Amino acid sequence: MSPSTRLLLLSNVATLAAALVFHWPAGWLLWPYWIQSVVIGWYARKRMLALYRFSTEGFTSNDQPVPENAQGKRSTANFFTLHYGFFHLAYLGFLCAEHPLEAGWDLIVLAACAASFVLSQRQTYAVQHDADLRGRPNLGTLMFVPYLRVLPMHLSIIIGTALGGGTGLMLLFTALKTASDVGMDAVDRRLAERQSPPLLPGEGRVE
Repeated sequence: MSPSTRLLLLSNVATLAAALVFHWPAGWLLWPYWIQSVVIGWYARKRMLALYRFSTEGFTSNDQPVPENAQGKRSTANFFTLHYGFFHLAYLGFLCAEHPLEAGWDLIVLAACAASFVLSQRQTYAVQHDADLRGRPNLGTLMFVPYLRVLPMHLSIIIGTALGGGTGLMLLFTALKTASDVGMDAVDRRLAERQSPPLLPGEGRVE
């Protein structure tokens, strides 16, 4: 079991335990997972900007091929930040309206959850970055992978909330969310390895 998987399991178990101890409604679980989603997006942008050598095969913007240079990766990272960030800003507005933060303990628990998710994603990023340095990942794929991570994660909790919550459903859908989370994290890391074959002798890097 990878370090990031262990941290993800611990983070999700701790979040569920906090929800049960503090009697959170099922919808309140969206808060820590919104934070996790933001963390995933932040590291995704960092990963794109940290690329040295990459491919943009099949990746276009405004019907034009994205250049395989620093300008190409910066413009892609900026577009991702705008799109991903706007979605999460709207999501934040929904959370503030439907599940406002009140008790001080809730804020402390959320901060602890955020720290655990940062530690987990940092482990995944380290594996990804190492693979990127050894190969030539596709920039377009890197931009879309975070959505594959966060959509199943949020859908599982949103569906559970829509069904009315309750301890049983909270346990069930948190388990489904955790399974999706761990599975997609593993896919994310394997995809990084698969996309990054060793560089050939004499091949340089894009600065």
